[in-house]
Amino acid sequence: MENILSISIFGFIANWSPYFFIFTVFLTVLYFLITKKWYRNFEDGRPLRTKEGVVFITSMVLLYAMYGAPVDILSHILFSFHMLQMAVVFLLIAPLMFYAIPGYVWKYFVNLPVIKQVFSITRKPLITLILFNGVFSVYHLPVVLDFLKQSGPLHSAFNALLFLLAILMFYPVFNKVEPKENHMGGLFKMLYVFSIGALLTPACGLIIFAGTPLYETYTDGDAWLSAMELCVPSGVLDGLKGQGLISGPEYFTNTTPVMDQQTGGIIMKVLQEVFFGFMLGFIFFSWFRDERKDEEETTRRSLENARIQKELFNQYR
Repeated sequence: MENILSISIFGFIANWSPYFFIFTVFLTVLYFLITKKWYRNFEDGRPLRTKEGVVFITSMVLLYAMYGAPVDILSHILFSFHMLQMAVVFLLIAPLMFYAIPGYVWKYFVNLPVIKQVFSITRKPLITLILFNGVFSVYHLPVVLDFLKQSGPLHSAFNALLFLLAILMFYPVFNKVEPKENHMGGLFKMLYVFSIGALLTPACGLIIFAGTPLYETYTDGDAWLSAMELCVPSGVLDGLKGQGLISGPEYFTNTTPVMDQQTGGIIMKVLQEVFFGFMLGFIFFSWFRDERKDEEETTRRSLENARIQKELFNQYR
């Protein structure tokens, strides 16, 4: 723990990213302006529900924790924190957006001219499933990750792409825009979520069982410093250059790059199982509740029809 605390040498801006904090505050203010003040300007607009606001604020806190707090700089030092970041942002925050943002806002957004074309692929869930998992796997190829880690704009753009693909992937399961009859059934939703986990498993497995370090930006001193320059103010790293650094993990912790890498794969797999376990439970009980409501409605209508027929029979008897 003492070694991890030494990230304070990078300074306040690198550790707490006030710029990203301003960004999350901006998103939060915009959200509440739309849902509390401007909702009447939207078709089917309604007042914000308390649980929606709570979920959104929770999501923004998590987003800042992953990309603005020390977790972000640790993700450039330790692969395990990188995988923690990936799991929370793409497998937790992305699906929470469907319960934080009211349906009428989603309806307006997905029907915008260009956005509508993008979201049209969600009518083919298999494509969105393959797209996210394929891009996620490509992103974690050593040559790709090492390249992106050393290019700030490309790395940010790729993360934004992954978040969009995560939204598209979860849209067929959690969206409240499409008519109910167009939604996947409960069983297909459960199979779909299970398939996400199955497709993520090979990438996690390769990382967990690799016997050697895969990523130069976590193991090679020069490559690591090059990647760190993207998130640390100019001049802060000058004191580390020329010290013959072996890797981020070895410099800041007592772990080896291989152990750090394997820990990252395990973290991703465990968190995936936890998040998807909650999703599957939620889908199952929602499915059970809906089926029960349909049965009760069918029974009510049958009884009502029987009552009407009996009254008609008594009138003409």
